[in-house]
Amino acid sequence: MLNPVAGPFPWLALLIGLGLLGGTRTLRRRLRALPSPADPPTDDRPLDAWTCVSAIGVRPDESTIRAAVAHAEQHRLLLLDLVPGDLPTDELLTLLARLDPDRIRRDPLARGRGAGHALLVHEDVLRRAAVPAAELIDLDSPDLIRLIARLRPFAARATGHAVAPGLPATRPDPTLRKRRLRATGVPVWPTLIGNLGEAAAYAGAGVTTPFWGALVFLAMWVQPFAVVVGRSPVHPRDLGRATGLRPVLAGWRWVRAVSGPRPGRAGPVMDPAALRPEYARSVANGLGAFFEDRRETCPWCGSTRLAVRSRIGDHLQGKPGRFTLERCRDCAHVFQNPRLSLAGLEYYYRDFYDGLGGPGAEALFGTMSRTYRGRAELLRRHLPADATPRAWLDVGTGHAHMCVVARTVLPDTVFDGLDLGDGVEEAERRGWIRTAYRGQFPDLADDLAGGYDVVGMNHYLEHTRDPFAELDAAAKVLVPGGRLLIELPDPQCWYGRLLRGLWLPLFQPQHQHLMPWRNLEAALNARGFTVVAREHGRAHQGNDFTGAVSQALTALAPNPAMPWVAGGPTPLRRARRVALVTLSVPCLVVTVLLDAVGTLLARVAGERGASNAYRLLARKDPG
Repeated sequence: MLNPVAGPFPWLALLIGLGLLGGTRTLRRRLRALPSPADPPTDDRPLDAWTCVSAIGVRPDESTIRAAVAHAEQHRLLLLDLVPGDLPTDELLTLLARLDPDRIRRDPLARGRGAGHALLVHEDVLRRAAVPAAELIDLDSPDLIRLIARLRPFAARATGHAVAPGLPATRPDPTLRKRRLRATGVPVWPTLIGNLGEAAAYAGAGVTTPFWGALVFLAMWVQPFAVVVGRSPVHPRDLGRATGLRPVLAGWRWVRAVSGPRPGRAGPVMDPAALRPEYARSVANGLGAFFEDRRETCPWCGSTRLAVRSRIGDHLQGKPGRFTLERCRDCAHVFQNPRLSLAGLEYYYRDFYDGLGGPGAEALFGTMSRTYRGRAELLRRHLPADATPRAWLDVGTGHAHMCVVARTVLPDTVFDGLDLGDGVEEAERRGWIRTAYRGQFPDLADDLAGGYDVVGMNHYLEHTRDPFAELDAAAKVLVPGGRLLIELPDPQCWYGRLLRGLWLPLFQPQHQHLMPWRNLEAALNARGFTVVAREHGRAHQGNDFTGAVSQALTALAPNPAMPWVAGGPTPLRRARRVALVTLSVPCLVVTVLLDAVGTLLARVAGERGASNAYRLLARKDPG
């Protein structure tokens, strides 16, 4: 008699099964973390401060709205997404894959997209976000999902999701699937290609070990039922059909998504082609005006013993130009030589943190909550018992992502931000900082003198033209006994020597100085500071190897649609870009694993060169 389980060990089926088990448990936990508003209050409290925005075809009744308002006010929410109690199965699983209700409550940067049916918004959020009333009508489901993503920063610590049992879901529209995925933050084509890879994995498991392959296929088949069964706040009306026909429906949705219209861009964005003439004018006379004269001495110690460390191009955006980093043989300071002029800084920073690059930068900074929290916790660990900083100035704050997370660690501290870009003013409108200062730190230091207990310079000093002037400004702004927190790339990291010009922390052409921690400690001591703590492993940023692949891709095939790429997008350039992106996928899989190992190594050998960054916490001495 044949043994159905005989044969090779079912490695592929085992991996798929473990992934299914873990994914199902995660989805069940997230589903049960969704609260349901209690019955509406019996009093006729006014609802003037609230606006209920609903998608086309959705009509929340007054009872549902009053219950939602009561729930929002009870939990101090300003933005509440309402999930229909009978949300279709496919939409429910897509929502849960991108939404963690527990994390939304504790992490102000957690991504919180909605179910795309109804949204309760406080008037304060609409006012600060400057959303006109005309933009709140005639919205379809993807539009509403994008709206909550747009409003979420203005209610970063006051956003919630709740199930509204009396809110009926609309009938699923397959033609909106691609737009819903895009609005939810799911990359459409990589997801569709990934679906093919997933199907191939199931097929491979079935071919190599038919019995175990059939088991994991059956587990995938019944997963929707396994997620919802039991005490669930949502009861999809199509659960039986969606579970019983899951393989067929999944294939049909995939075909419809592939053959459907392109989803277009998510929200209002700039057209790269419209910026092409402006970029062409910027380089019409060459790149000479973007650089100053080369210097013969080290800007840190004055030594003339210099050596070229790297000569690289712009691997961040693919803009034209070559940049030289030199290293001082005496103090090991690494600096850009010749350095960028003010015109060069304007050109190479343009469309990186704002404009075309704004959404990408915002998304990247939104993934770093653990890093931001670690900085605040370092300060808290080295404060006297029961001491709380009164005011913190975050220099180079950008949109103040660090500040809004640090407030979860130091809730009684007031945060202000300083930066050159308009992001700092946006941060003030969001409520992430109390006051926005826009300009150069040394120029504003006299007006801010003695006003802060803490000054933060996190991945800022390496961007500046004169680090000594920045440290002098910090000393002027801090009160005696105040703390200065600095985080920087570590030029003595092993990976810098291994990856050379593709090492991400070189960050050319933006980084003008890379200073070893001993140099920085000496500079702080000379300005009346005492270093009280230094961290390496906890400051490690990761992404050394993944960043190297990404930079190599930009170097070999910059995005031809970008307005600074001479000649613009041609079919050949697009094909080259697509081919290299495809080839980079296996490399990225490997580098993600290497970076994970590197992060573990940094924790045990960070001080010996395994960390690509370090933090210093210094106290301004009295007198």
